[in-house]
Amino acid sequence: MASSPAVKKAWRSLTLLLVLIVGLVGVIAIGVARGETGWAPKLALDLQGGTQILLAPQLTDGGGSVSGEQLDQAVSIIRDRVDASGVSEAEVTTQGSQNISVAIPGQADEETLARISASAKLDFRPVLAMDAAGTLTPEGEEDDAAAESEPVPAEDRDPDPLPDGAGDLEWITPALQQEFDDFTCDSEAALNAGESATDRPLVTCDETNQVKYILGPVELDGDVITDATAQAETTQQGATTGGWAVQLRMTDAGGQAFGEISSRMFGAQPPLNQFAFVLDGRVVSAPTMNAQILDGRPSISGNFTQESAEVLADQLKFGALPIGFETQSQEDISATLGSNQLQAGLIAGIIGLALVVVYSLFQYRVLGTVTIMSLGIAAVLTYLLLTFFSWRQGYRLSLAGVAGIIVAVGFTADSFILYFERVRDSIRDGFALNSAVDHGWKKALRTILASDAINIMAAVILFIFAVANVRGFAFTLGLTTLIDIIVVMAFTHPLMTLLARTKFYREGHPASGLDPRRLGAVYRGRLQFRAPVATGGRGKSKKNLGSRKEAERRQTIAERKAADAGVEPVGKES
Repeated sequence: MASSPAVKKAWRSLTLLLVLIVGLVGVIAIGVARGETGWAPKLALDLQGGTQILLAPQLTDGGGSVSGEQLDQAVSIIRDRVDASGVSEAEVTTQGSQNISVAIPGQADEETLARISASAKLDFRPVLAMDAAGTLTPEGEEDDAAAESEPVPAEDRDPDPLPDGAGDLEWITPALQQEFDDFTCDSEAALNAGESATDRPLVTCDETNQVKYILGPVELDGDVITDATAQAETTQQGATTGGWAVQLRMTDAGGQAFGEISSRMFGAQPPLNQFAFVLDGRVVSAPTMNAQILDGRPSISGNFTQESAEVLADQLKFGALPIGFETQSQEDISATLGSNQLQAGLIAGIIGLALVVVYSLFQYRVLGTVTIMSLGIAAVLTYLLLTFFSWRQGYRLSLAGVAGIIVAVGFTADSFILYFERVRDSIRDGFALNSAVDHGWKKALRTILASDAINIMAAVILFIFAVANVRGFAFTLGLTTLIDIIVVMAFTHPLMTLLARTKFYREGHPASGLDPRRLGAVYRGRLQFRAPVATGGRGKSKKNLGSRKEAERRQTIAERKAADAGVEPVGKES
């Protein structure tokens, strides 16, 4: 016998759900084989521990202090950088009146440390001169004049009068030229290049210590940047070069100023046609101006990998730190809660799940196994998705996240109970089981979606406006609510559609949970009733009386008035 459209649709939904689960397992298996992830979600600070980094401000030799406003701004920028790196459940707080504490789950690599502590102060300076860089020998046997040279006083470096343009070669005085000739990329002056004055020339090196530069005063600073993204580097013909670059987007004023600078440099003699992107005193890139850039979207190219380009883009996107910081200490920290709290949370979840199972079997008999299987599918999907997000998005499961999962067990079970009760109501109304499943599903789906939509909105609001552990709770709450919708639509209802065709459920076995006689299928809507069958048993009579009272309770006010007036029911007989 050919399958009905409802049966075909049910099998199709179950097949798609199976494909989703197998696909997630396959993707995670690839990550495990590559050594990029494991078979379990990563844990947050409170459950696993991690690395604590203490940042201290770099103050001038003359002393000084950090204002509370600067500290709060730095905390906000560092938190944005950490979040953008994909590290979740990190804690960024002030410690004392000057220091910042950054706690990160797991081990912090060099790129993470650079992302956190780098000032990321970007300046745009014209190139006045460049040459191959020199370095000091390990024994310090470089030319004595270079090794023992003192910094040139600013008044000796400055031309008189000061040039009007930042790209004017008159900035290069004999004293500045001598400083440039003696300059080495591993000298103290090179290390402190980020502290130079913005209205004076700068002698510095590139990040590889291969080239040294004389740069003119700052023509633009990083404040004009509104966005920065890492992308694959391409040629003018659109072909990829295999490298990576950082694409900038500037404000209208910044884009106009950069357009004027590019127009001045375009066609100039080298090195005056080069423009340096200077990050924390080091030249990141000094490209030749091959065209006028009038759209305010220059690109920083250099020896970037994808990871380093993304780090730089995030640093520029969120802005420079108001002050420089150095890593004062870095140490491993243990879990703040430990395994006991995790075990307690898991035990609470198991107890709650067990109570749901017991209630389902007591209330719905064999039909309760559908609830158990649905919860099992939801648990598998939740575990796989948390593992996937832990690998691809840096998600960390905290105790608050575990609480969100436990709360979701009740929400998920409520969806199944609502569906079953609507099916039972349809059976009481006189529908055959196949029709009752479809009719009950249509009535239950609206309520399920409305309820889950409220949960999702609450989770989104919490995730956006909350920080730290509360975001972990919001994430798992929202994720499990979406999984609830998937399971009830792709598993519970299709499975019920198939079970309704089996003899056990179709004939209303007493243990099925859908026996019309036990449900008291009396009232059929439109003033249609099925009269109770008279029996000699006293218990049966009481049961039928209860069924009739239940039917009368389900009547609308209009139906009661019509029944009291003796109006004949309108509708088809059954």
